[in-house]
Amino acid sequence: MRVAVAEDGALFRQGLVLLLEAAGHEVVACEAGGDPLVAQLSTIPADVALLDIRMPPEPDGGLVTAERLRAAHPDMGLLFLSHYAESHYLMRILEIGTDRIGYRLKEKVGSVEVLSDTLTRIADGEIVIEPELAKRLVERPRSEKRDLVASLSERERDVLKLMAEGRSNNGIASTLFVSAKAVEKHVANIFDKLGLHADTSAHHRRVQAVLTYLRSQRGDA
Repeated sequence: MRVAVAEDGALFRQGLVLLLEAAGHEVVACEAGGDPLVAQLSTIPADVALLDIRMPPEPDGGLVTAERLRAAHPDMGLLFLSHYAESHYLMRILEIGTDRIGYRLKEKVGSVEVLSDTLTRIADGEIVIEPELAKRLVERPRSEKRDLVASLSERERDVLKLMAEGRSNNGIASTLFVSAKAVEKHVANIFDKLGLHADTSAHHRRVQAVLTYLRSQRGDA
């Protein structure tokens, strides 16, 4: 696929280019900051943009750049890369978009296979969240929203964790060694227990289920 890169660390930027080219992708733009990347992509098409979160324009230039790119190119995938697994970054990322978007730790995408898998899932419309971040948020002690999240069974929490990682129902079924129908039932139960009713799309409720849980970990209303 056609990939654009914005990363202010020269060594990591060049390493990304090498990984992408080794995987057979075409790097159509490679910049040290968000503003020049936005300018480049105004005339050059790209399937996915890889963005460092902490880059020019400071302090969180990757997030600002992503907002501009998503407004100008709604179908472009966005992959955020950072040294830091931070819930407040994740919340803002999910406000930017709920499809074709991802948040991975830099040290976890150091192989052709992992990087290509992440890009493919984003290009296919998934949300890809760093498993370490999703696991930490899901397993942290629950507080203010205990009345909602504590009502989930252990298996439902397993399903919700995998939903937070951007897995499809079939992907969840494969990981948990259960049938797709069983996963559908668990997802329906999660929607019901979290008060997410059927007046919105299944995809929207899926995102809202993850957001409800993540917000509960931060103590938000």
